[in-house]
Amino acid sequence: MTHFGLICPTSTGHLNTMLPLGKELQRRGHRVTLFGIFDAQSQTLAAGLEFQVIGETDFPKGTMPDSWAKLGELSGREAFRYTVSLLKDRTAVMLRDAPSVMKQAGVEALLVDQVSPEGGTIADFLGIPFITICSAVVLNRDESVPPYFTNWKYNPASWARMRNKLGYQVLKRIAQPITEVINEYRQEWKLPPHSSPNARYSQLAQISQQPFELEFPRENLPSCFHFPGPYHSLVGREVPDFPYEKLTGQPLIYASMGTIQNRLIKIFQQIAEACVGLDAQLVISLGGSTSPESLPELPGSPLVVKYAPQLELLKKATLTITHAGMNTTLESLNNGVPMVAIPITNDQPGVAARIAWAGCGEAIPIKSVNASKLRTAIRKVLTEDSYKKNAVRLQEAIKQAGGVEKAADIIEQVVATRKPVIQ
Repeated sequence: MTHFGLICPTSTGHLNTMLPLGKELQRRGHRVTLFGIFDAQSQTLAAGLEFQVIGETDFPKGTMPDSWAKLGELSGREAFRYTVSLLKDRTAVMLRDAPSVMKQAGVEALLVDQVSPEGGTIADFLGIPFITICSAVVLNRDESVPPYFTNWKYNPASWARMRNKLGYQVLKRIAQPITEVINEYRQEWKLPPHSSPNARYSQLAQISQQPFELEFPRENLPSCFHFPGPYHSLVGREVPDFPYEKLTGQPLIYASMGTIQNRLIKIFQQIAEACVGLDAQLVISLGGSTSPESLPELPGSPLVVKYAPQLELLKKATLTITHAGMNTTLESLNNGVPMVAIPITNDQPGVAARIAWAGCGEAIPIKSVNASKLRTAIRKVLTEDSYKKNAVRLQEAIKQAGGVEKAADIIEQVVATRKPVIQ
């Protein structure tokens, strides 16, 4: 039995990826503990895993919901910079406090979310192996593909590579505060500095929940990179009540802007207006941003709920309108549901670009969204067979990829051999 430590951001999307993986390892007889700030405790314990708080004084209970609320009001570059600031503060506290807590707990290996850049340095300091878990879009920097925070289309031409290179230079400048914090600790701990951000990721195994078919053609992924596909489940999730009796039996359009970037109420109004006149029923999940009662009356009188049982509704859906968060994207594809994406910030533009590239949906940048463009995109995805066919193609790819069992096999092999697991 191995005692695994989990490190990941305290947000629903990342926890919904990491906790089912931890639960699978626990099922196999391992001990699993998530180390994080206080707001991750309830969801971790609900999943039946152990929890150790880090930085309770710096991040008391309620800190992250307040931060997510602020982030949910932002978009674009402003939201991205705010995210970097949050990550920098969390990185500093984790580097300061986590090693001693993990050592005392007897942690023998770490699973590190790719959006937790400090995790590899903590593992290096403790002298234990770690595995990188990619819960968001693949973040590895590679000039053959556009940076993840852009909505740029994939193009192998030389001009596009130069564009990508410049984009990564911008990313390096924006993320520099995080790099500086990590390098300060590496210097103090007499560890060599990372040669590049890619060096933060495990050289033993990197595991993405994307199916291979949803990723741009890359030239420089390491040989230890794996695409076992998503491993979502109800583990750790609260399943909200839902008025199923109000479903009309018409084709279901499910709209959700996630649980963070969901406070741009105008977007919900535009979605509702775009769906007026369609032979379909629109269900809007507000993701906790507000209550349905506080909204102005929306065009077409859609069914609006504060939270929705997303995994269940997607089994009934014909189309998803999404912010292009990776979890909603993969949960839609797992059900063969095509999408209309409205990316807002962080990795969402990159996910939306991949949705369009894979032919399983359309994408509209947040700055370009209006009801007319949305209506055109919705009608196109609903009426042209190629979108559904490509969504089903990706659904089949997910079924064949291996999921949580394959990911756990790779992790166990790393721990047993301490050698890279080659795809």
